[in-house]
Amino acid sequence: MATSKVTYLGDLRTSSIHLQSGSEIISDAPLDNNGKGEAFSPTDTVANGLASCMFTVMGIKAREMEVDLSGSTAEVTKVMATEPRRIAEIHVTFHMLANVNDKTKIILERTGMTCPVHYSLHPDIKRVIVFNWK
Repeated sequence: MATSKVTYLGDLRTSSIHLQSGSEIISDAPLDNNGKGEAFSPTDTVANGLASCMFTVMGIKAREMEVDLSGSTAEVTKVMATEPRRIAEIHVTFHMLANVNDKTKIILERTGMTCPVHYSLHPDIKRVIVFNWK
């Protein structure tokens, strides 16, 4: 069964519908690649997916440990390369609001680094991951 349906809307824009939930993601080409930059670009969603995936697996582990990560945030920066145009680096800075001991921090950070997106990214993509704890 398919996960999503992507429709090309024209003018370098797509609509992606998540078939199970009906949730929609609009993508737009970035300004530096002939687009309007009015929505996440496809490469933005890849970089953003890393942070979302890391939060998801950390959230699963945190729930098991009875730790609440609610309100924590991550800033994502994507660095592009040329020839061929591709993602060269993804920087993720987590701002973790949970007040936990050092052992718990290590467990959650290591768990985040095991997310499926992290393992799915090409090894040439440099990843800079920083955790800032409250």
